[in-house]
Amino acid sequence: MKSTLYEEAIYQELARDVSRRFGFEIVSMEPIKRGWLNLKWKINTSSGTYLLKQYNKERLQKYTTQELQDAFSQQNRLASVGIPCPRILSDGREVFCQSPGEERYVVMEFCDGEIIIPGKFSEEQMYELGYYTGKIHAVLNEGNANSKLIPAFIPPSKEERTAYWKSVREEVYQSNKMDVLPIIEKQLELMEVIDFNQLPLNRVGWAHRDLWNDNLLFQGNQLSAILDFDRMKYDHLPLDVARAIISGALDGNSFNLRSVQALLAGYGVYQVVEERYLTNALTFLWYLESEWWLDANMYERKGPPKRFVHEMVWLSEHLLDLDNILGGI
Repeated sequence: MKSTLYEEAIYQELARDVSRRFGFEIVSMEPIKRGWLNLKWKINTSSGTYLLKQYNKERLQKYTTQELQDAFSQQNRLASVGIPCPRILSDGREVFCQSPGEERYVVMEFCDGEIIIPGKFSEEQMYELGYYTGKIHAVLNEGNANSKLIPAFIPPSKEERTAYWKSVREEVYQSNKMDVLPIIEKQLELMEVIDFNQLPLNRVGWAHRDLWNDNLLFQGNQLSAILDFDRMKYDHLPLDVARAIISGALDGNSFNLRSVQALLAGYGVYQVVEERYLTNALTFLWYLESEWWLDANMYERKGPPKRFVHEMVWLSEHLLDLDNILGGI
C-alpha cells in the first residue's frame, strides 16, 4: 500500500506539471511496470499518447544532469534521421523537466511493440537490430575519428582483475556458498590464459551501452523502437554489438549462429566487421560484465540480473572455444 500511495503521489505531482508545461490535458494513464526504480506511465492526452518517465533520485546519483541532457539530445537527433527511437518532448526550453516538488522527468513519444524473450530473436529481428546499431554508431560518430575523449570502460590490468577474483573467492569461502566456487575458480583460470592484447581497444565512439532485450521493441520482424539511452557515453563500440548478440542469440545453452551472422550482416551495412570481430567483442563483454554479476550471491539473483548471470557463466565456460563456436567471426 505504501508503495502504491507513493507512486500515486508522484504521478499526481508530475501530471500537474506536464499539463502546465506542455499545454495538454491528460485523459487517462496506465502504469508501466518495467525497469528498476524509475516510474513510468503511458498517458493518453488531448494531443496524443506519450510515455511519462520519472527519474528516481537514487538512480539519478549514477548520472550527472549534463550526461542525461546530452543523451536526450542525441536520442532526438537519432529519431530525426530515421532511427526507431522515441522523440523526447521539449517545453520550448528543456527536455529534462523538474516539477515544483523537484521530481525529474521526461515526456516522450509512446512506442508500440513487443519485447522478445532473450535468445528467441528471429534472424530477421537480429538483422534489423544489427542494421540500426551500425547506423547509430555511424550517425553518432560522424566526424569523431580524432576524438580525445576517454572511453567509459578502462579495462583493469590482469593483476587488478586477478586480485579481485581472489577476493571474491575468499568471500565465497567465508559465506560457505560452495556451489559458486567452480565459477569463480573459472574466472581465475581465464585470467591466466586469455590474451588481453586481443581486446579491440581501437574501436571507440559514442555508444548506446544498454542494448539488451528489455530495451528493444519489435512489431513482427521489424524493430519498432530502441529505448533507454540514459547510459549512452563514449565507449568501446564492440560492447554494443556483443551485448545485443548475447541477449538475442543465447537460448539456454544454445548459441544461435545463424542469428549471430544475421546481426553482423546488418551491422556490416554501416561498419567494418573484420575477422574475429565477435570473438574479441564477446571476450571484451565478459571482461566488463563478469565483475558485475558473478559473486557469492549470483545464484540468488532474480529477474533480469538472473539472465545476466547466465550469460556471464555461459561466456566463462565457452570463452576459450569461441573461435570454434563462431567459425572465426
